[in-house]
Parts: sequence; C-alpha cells; structure tokens
Amino acid sequence: MFKHKHPYEPFIKKDTKKLIVGTLPPPRFSTGELLEKDVDFCYGGYYNSLWLFIDKIHGLNFRYDISEEAIEQRKQFLIERKIGICDIVDSCEREKINASDLGMTNVKLRNILGYLKAYPTIETLLFTGGNSKNGPEYFFRKHLKKHDLKLELFSNEIPRIHQFVITGGTNQSGTSNRIIKTVSLTSASGSANRAVGSMPLFRQLKRNNPNFSTFDFRVMQYREFF
Repeated sequence: MFKHKHPYEPFIKKDTKKLIVGTLPPPRFSTGELLEKDVDFCYGGYYNSLWLFIDKIHGLNFRYDISEEAIEQRKQFLIERKIGICDIVDSCEREKINASDLGMTNVKLRNILGYLKAYPTIETLLFTGGNSKNGPEYFFRKHLKKHDLKLELFSNEIPRIHQFVITGGTNQSGTSNRIIKTVSLTSASGSANRAVGSMPLFRQLKRNNPNFSTFDFRVMQYREFF
C-alpha cells in the first residue's frame, strides 16, 4: 500500500480572491522522481497542462523544467492575479502507484472551509474537475455536508457554477456572511480528453473548425477564470 501525501502546502496570500482546488499531484511529486519537464510546484506535471493553458492565454513563456525560476514564474503569476492553490486532499492510500483519483482510498481531506474563514478575501473556488467520484467537487460536497452546508446550482452551463454561504470572517460590507462561488472546470488532465470529446459544444466547434482540439477547448473555457 502506497501512502500518498500531498507534497505542497496551500499557496494563499492575504489578498487572494480565487482558489484553485484539485485533489493530489501524481505520486512522483511526493517521491521526488520528477520528469525532465516537470516543475516542482502545484500542478507542475507537464502532462497535466494547467500551466500550459495559462501560458497560452497570457503568452507568459513559462519555463518547463526543474528550476527555481520555473517555480517563481508561476508564483509571481498567482500573486499578481490574486489566485491561490489549495488542493482538497491531504493524503490517501493507493494499491497502485498512479495518479488516478478513483484509486484513492482512506482519503484525508484538508479543511477548505477553515482556509476560507482564515482568508476572507477569497470569493471563488476553481475546481479542476467536476462531481465525478473522488474529484475535487465530489470531495468538497462531502466536506460541506459535515458542516450542514451544500452547494446551490447557479448556472448549469459547462463549466457548472454553484454557490454557498459561510459565516465567519468579514467581507467588504463588514458582515459575517459570505457567498462563495464555485466553478467546476473541465479537468486539465489528459485523461479527461475523452469526456471533452463527447461534449456537444466541443463537437460543434470541431465541426466548424476541424483543427479545433481538446487543448483549445480548455483554453477557451479557462480564459474566463484565469
């Protein structure tokens, strides 16, 4: 049994407004066996593609290697855009040493609500995946349920948007209740390409432009939120 512990602490600043919420990076980030183009930071797996999407959207010319400069480029982007990262899974166990969300057992979650109360400027959670089993939205719903809270549907268009109300901390009006919005983005992982290919919107765009790819679809979707 492989004990898979998240290798990174949450990256949140006092003025963070949006929080990226995933599950766990691939096990190699916990064991230190990174690939040549990996970056030793959140979502640093080259084949995860999140930073490739962001790079494409903003033309940032990121480095993709095991260097401090590559890490600092990403941190600086997050700070400037007031975006943080706090994956919801702290640890799990795996029979097979791979990055499959479905392969996670004995999952221990981070206290996302606690972070929201500690950082009252956060307004939006960006889930890097939907409500499929062991996805970030799936775990967050379980996390909310323990606190007698639940997500309310705000928009059923993909990416689906929900919201919920928490107490604690203060917002700009000085009140203790805050409405937090959640956005369930299509996963940046290559394993989600089949799901993207089955989406009616993707198929329509593909018919209009045969060169339109699943990468282009993610860039189009992520652009609004990054």
